[in-house]
Amino acid sequence: MIDRDGYRPNVAIVLCNAKNEVFWGKRIKEHAWQFPQGGIKMGESPEDAMYRELEEETGLLRQHVKILGRTKGWLHYHVPTHWIKREWRGTYKGQKQIWYLLRLTGRDHDIRLRASTHPEFDAWRWHDYWVPLENVIEFKRDVYRQALQQLVRYLDQSPRGQHGSRGAARIQQVNDGAYAVVNGESLSSSEIDSEMDSESPSVQAG
Repeated sequence: MIDRDGYRPNVAIVLCNAKNEVFWGKRIKEHAWQFPQGGIKMGESPEDAMYRELEEETGLLRQHVKILGRTKGWLHYHVPTHWIKREWRGTYKGQKQIWYLLRLTGRDHDIRLRASTHPEFDAWRWHDYWVPLENVIEFKRDVYRQALQQLVRYLDQSPRGQHGSRGAARIQQVNDGAYAVVNGESLSSSEIDSEMDSESPSVQAG
C-alpha cells in the first residue's frame, strides 16, 4: 500500500526493559542493526500493525508489553533508487512511519526471533537508549534520530536496576537457536559474528 505521495505506511518499535535499555536487532545475515518495523496493511490501524509486527519479529504478544508513547505524526525517510524494486521505481519514494515506545512487562525468554517463518533478525541485544546510528543503514539514520528524540520524554528517567558498571559482554543462545547479546554494548557486529561462528565458552545454551 503506497500513498499518493509515494510513501508506504509503516510502524517502528522501540522496546525497552526495566533498565531503559532497548531491544537492538541484527538483521538476518547482515551486519546492520535496527529496531523492529513493518508495513501497515490495508484496513489496519497503526496500533494493530505494531502488535502484529511485534509478534512476527520478536515473538512478543500484547500481554508482554505496555505502550508508553508514540510519535506525534508520520516520520518519513527516502529509499535510494538502487534499493527499490524495478517495478516500483517512479511511484515509490520510501516509508512514512509511526514509532511506538513499549515497555517489556514479560521476560527476556519471551522473545523468540523464529516466531515467524520469515525472521527479520538472527541476533539481538539490550542496548543503551541512544543507540549508535552508525550501525543503522545510512538512509534511516535521520528518522531514527527524530524518533528517539520524540520518544525519550515518555521514558522513566529513573530506571530500576541501573547498572553501576558495564561488565564484559556475553552472547547467549536462546530457545530457538538465535542469539541474544546481554550487556553487549562493547561488542561490534563483527565480534558477535565471530563469537557465533566459534564454539566459544561464552555461548550458553538457553
